[in-house]
Amino acid sequence: MNDQPAATEPKFRVRAAHTESTLTVYQAYRPEIGGPAARTGRFPSSWKRDRMTWIKPSFLWMMYRCGWGTKEGQETVLAVEIDRAGFEWALRHACLSHYVRGLHDDEAAWKRDLRRSPARVQWDPERDLHHNPLPHRSLQLGLAGEATARYADEWITGIEDVTPLATEIHALVRAGDLDGAARLLPEERPYPVPDEALAHLRA
Repeated sequence: MNDQPAATEPKFRVRAAHTESTLTVYQAYRPEIGGPAARTGRFPSSWKRDRMTWIKPSFLWMMYRCGWGTKEGQETVLAVEIDRAGFEWALRHACLSHYVRGLHDDEAAWKRDLRRSPARVQWDPERDLHHNPLPHRSLQLGLAGEATARYADEWITGIEDVTPLATEIHALVRAGDLDGAARLLPEERPYPVPDEALAHLRA
């Protein structure tokens, strides 16, 4: 999934399946939302635009979060292909979801930034095939307000139901065939985020 061993992986780096113009993020929903989204390439009207939505470039972190698509309300795993320019816009307009001394002037300044930012970032430990935490972090990007609208209406170029892939990889992991499982993982490479888009988000 990565192009170098975990031991040399920087702690904070975006890794994703990406092309010259798009990258893939993952979400998991109940079938009533995930099914129509995959069929039409757009989220249905029942999808809540007024709620923060979290997108994850890491397939394995999504599998950790949704239990390989077995958790209630997360049974349909979606691979959402989005425009790279939109993703980078979100990073530039994001705020860390928690206060970091030295990165923010003070806690009050961080709270002001958080209130006015349409996106927020968390760096959570990346996971291996057994969902054990790894030393490096995986980006989680939360979208709200303007960012949610842009995501749903402008950035999405395609939505695929990858629940069968999640189920197949999970079965191989349970059978102890980690090499076979790893071969099926999406290829996630370091994503070339401009420094100015990420400098304020390295926790």
